[in-house]
Amino acid sequence: MLMDLLVTTLALSLIIGVRYLLVGVTTHWLLWAGPGRGRQLNHKAPAVKRIRAEIIASLISCPIYALPAALVLEAWKRGGTAIYGDVHAWPLWWLPVSFVVYMLAHDAFYYWVHRGLHHPRIFAWAHAEHHRSRDPSAFASFAFDPAEAVATAWFLPALALFVPIHWGVALALLTLMTATAVLNHAGREVWPASWLSRAPLSWFITATHHDAHHKRFNGNYGLYFQMWDRWASTEVSSQRKGGEEAITPASSAPRSRP
Repeated sequence: MLMDLLVTTLALSLIIGVRYLLVGVTTHWLLWAGPGRGRQLNHKAPAVKRIRAEIIASLISCPIYALPAALVLEAWKRGGTAIYGDVHAWPLWWLPVSFVVYMLAHDAFYYWVHRGLHHPRIFAWAHAEHHRSRDPSAFASFAFDPAEAVATAWFLPALALFVPIHWGVALALLTLMTATAVLNHAGREVWPASWLSRAPLSWFITATHHDAHHKRFNGNYGLYFQMWDRWASTEVSSQRKGGEEAITPASSAPRSRP
């Protein structure tokens, strides 16, 4: 059992790391060098030195995320999870509903953990690494302090122990999570500005919405949806004030409303 867990953890660490690098390199090239481009949000292009630091932090996070996933995968092999493979094991309508349930649960969990990570007593040792990227790149999507990785890595695997989900839906959710995280940190907005204030995009976290979090530090804590920030009055605007955005220096404690 222990050897199986170790092998699975190592394999998942490799898969997560390779996927991160492939998606990060492709997205960064498309939006900063290739044909994709989009509206620039960064004050300047991501610095090579900062990208290197983001990659190192991300690769350190890989085994931390791999371990709880490996525990669930080994439990699934022994029939100890709520993951299923037969689409008829649950009503077909549960396939899309489970996708939404997982998204809503993950979003609520992430909002409150993320907001807590901005508390002045926690920020410096648990979340500062991610916020050294005030002009983030696609590689910042996974660049966490180990403490933050430990705090966030367990939730989806734990949910899969109790809430039924088809393995295909689980893969689709992980794909969406990766895509949104990368695009929201890429430093460019791929959606037209006129779309962002209208449904359905006005419901979701976009690069413009999350970039304000990196520039201002004191709001926009959501993962998928904007609703928690609106309900809890932590939504901040990406608009400049007096020609400059209100940016908290990376070396100082963030303004926080815990």
